[in-house]
Amino acid sequence: MRKLLIATVLTCFVAAGYGCATKAQQGATVGGLAGATIGALTFKNKLLGAAVGAGVGTLFGYIVGNEWDKHDEAQVQRTLETGKSDQPQKWTNPDTGASYSATPSPPYMAENKVYRDVYIKDEKDGDTIMAKAWRDDKGVWHLKE
Repeated sequence: MRKLLIATVLTCFVAAGYGCATKAQQGATVGGLAGATIGALTFKNKLLGAAVGAGVGTLFGYIVGNEWDKHDEAQVQRTLETGKSDQPQKWTNPDTGASYSATPSPPYMAENKVYRDVYIKDEKDGDTIMAKAWRDDKGVWHLKE
């Protein structure tokens, strides 16, 4: 019963913060939780096993999540740089199989920088976010936070 309660609390914690995190952070969180669970179940000393498992899982989860971020970021960069205004650019992440589209708005000037708004849609569940991006002197687009 105690293990079920702990698993439920951890699941709720992850679900509450999952939508706000980057893919690297999401990967680290899931990897850490999975590693802690496996470590606690396999080590004789449960606390030590959970700590070691969480550390290893977090590291591997972060690495995998960061790679996903790089691929998707490159696609958004390409869309902002070469995409036609109001025309969606679609891609599928080869590592995750997730499909997205990004639709850039026409460029505009603000704060002495070129900006474009971009609508990024998760093709699976239809969730769409709007982000503002600005272009630096080297041609790199940065999402404004």
